[in-house]
Amino acid sequence: MDATFKLENAVFNYRVAAIMLEKNHLLLHKQVNDNYWALPGGRVKVLEDSQASIKREIKEELDFNIKVDNLVWITENFFEYDQRNYHEIGLYYHVSLQEGSFTLEKESFYGEEGDRLIYKWIPLEDLHNIQLRPEFLKTALKEIPTKPEHIIIKD
Repeated sequence: MDATFKLENAVFNYRVAAIMLEKNHLLLHKQVNDNYWALPGGRVKVLEDSQASIKREIKEELDFNIKVDNLVWITENFFEYDQRNYHEIGLYYHVSLQEGSFTLEKESFYGEEGDRLIYKWIPLEDLHNIQLRPEFLKTALKEIPTKPEHIIIKD
């Protein structure tokens, strides 16, 4: 059971996301029917720690065995999606492969879970040209902090 709780007029969500960088490119994904991109990741399961969650999500979605390098951001994100108000706690981890380096695909591609999610390596200098959520990532990813930062986002 994941840590998403649907209330009468809101949804509480606990999410982890992976910052995967290779040669000044960032791996992003999006739902096939959405018009915005996000960092890969997913919901934390109840009784699962966040680092185990990000490793599990990336393994399920991309079949990558990753290691967690460091926690970068803790976010409290308030937004509307699919006509519902969300309150999301997000932990953003910088991660790398357990062995080797990521292979940059030139074209977008599907992951292990089929055609529900599209992945793409985006050059960091092109982030300002795409719809990225949460939006703070467009600038924050250009200078990743060395210590975790807490960010409150109200879109």
